[in-house]
Amino acid sequence: MSGLLSQKLEVVNLGLPSFAAAIAGAGGSVTQVAWAPPAGGDRAVGEALAKLIGNPAVEAANKKAYGLYLAAQPRLAGVGIARDVVPGVDGRVVLHAGAPVEWSRMCGPMQGGICGALVYEGWASDLEAARQLAASGAVKFDSCHHHGAVGPMAGILSPSMPVWIIDNPEHGNRAFSTLNEGLGKVLRYGANSPEVLARLKWFETTLAPALKAALAITGPIDLKPLMAQALHMGDEMHNRNVASSALLFRKLAPAMMKSGIEAADIAASMDFFTANDFSFLNVSMAACKAMMDAAHGVEGSSLVTTMARNGVEFGIRVSGTGSQWFTTPAPRVNGLYFPGYSIADAAPDLGDSAITETCGIGGFAMASALAIVKFIGGKPDEALGYTRAMADITLGRNPSFTLPALNFAGSPAGIDIRKVVDTGVEPVVNTGIAHKDAGVGQIGAGITRAPLPCFAKAVEALASRL
Repeated sequence: MSGLLSQKLEVVNLGLPSFAAAIAGAGGSVTQVAWAPPAGGDRAVGEALAKLIGNPAVEAANKKAYGLYLAAQPRLAGVGIARDVVPGVDGRVVLHAGAPVEWSRMCGPMQGGICGALVYEGWASDLEAARQLAASGAVKFDSCHHHGAVGPMAGILSPSMPVWIIDNPEHGNRAFSTLNEGLGKVLRYGANSPEVLARLKWFETTLAPALKAALAITGPIDLKPLMAQALHMGDEMHNRNVASSALLFRKLAPAMMKSGIEAADIAASMDFFTANDFSFLNVSMAACKAMMDAAHGVEGSSLVTTMARNGVEFGIRVSGTGSQWFTTPAPRVNGLYFPGYSIADAAPDLGDSAITETCGIGGFAMASALAIVKFIGGKPDEALGYTRAMADITLGRNPSFTLPALNFAGSPAGIDIRKVVDTGVEPVVNTGIAHKDAGVGQIGAGITRAPLPCFAKAVEALASRL
């Protein structure tokens, strides 16, 4: 014992930093470890977590669910009108981003987008009539995710809107997303002026037929190879889609010119597509939705298959808990704001685009998109750090989505609710920021986190099912 006491003291401190400070103040060598009790010390959640960690049934279920996700082969199969192809979108139905939310609780951009959609559909003569109709209960509102669809920001999808059709022949499921409107005054940010609605009509009458005709010539386009190539070219396919949009255009443009569509319509469609660096975003989201839906519904699995925000709540769904949503208040994003705006002007976190992070790209693949930090704030080494940290809360790495900056390691994928609650590491999401009022549009971008309470609730629910 005397020999031990005479040695130089080297301490590893877990927990309160003040203990480490006292040792250092006395001349000792101390290493502070960032650690906190699982679930913030919540006893009930901790006990539920203990039932899941190392549980053979959960491990087997996760192996199956993760295998289904990896095996999915999303293809861009076509373009159609929502009422004709999206299940359950007929009559007076409007879909929105995130978990279900009633009209009276919707955020400003979502209400604005819905009012625009009601006028676009011809169900209301003007925006005031649209607002009254929306509040009357005569229109059904539902989550895009309940219909195999996803939508950026407000996520508005109504019956007459054209949609990308993504199929997954490996498992026989489909996913859908609207066409991307570009930046500025757009429906997804709640804008609903005449020029916004005129653009949507042009999508319906000109752009969608041109894209549909091109895809009839190319046939289905495999998306995983295209997405993998885009990752190697600097995209992460949530807030940076420059390479992926160009790669898709390269496939569609020659076919469009052979399609027999009028030359003026082809020129206008190509001009719009090439001027919009976010053209591929909605395709990426639907591809990710198709991959994650393939893994949904595996009893006992702790794999997250949905992360989405409706501007009021942040919600997740888990493979092993069916259609149940686990929600908590949506945070406001403390990001990089455009001149004249601040976090006080921002709507709470909004949109289905976190399906990209759920699938292992977006914020999870920022190591491949170092240039994105100029848009969302931060430094390149932070982008690398975000990707590395996500490996602590995922089931594995996707070998189809490799990252050059990390020696071509696969992107971390397969968020595990057990690991999130156990480590306290919340999934990272890089996102655009909408103004809290309808129609103002994007006012910034930044990094946010999927809130821990969603995952804690999911852990308790999954444990109760076993």
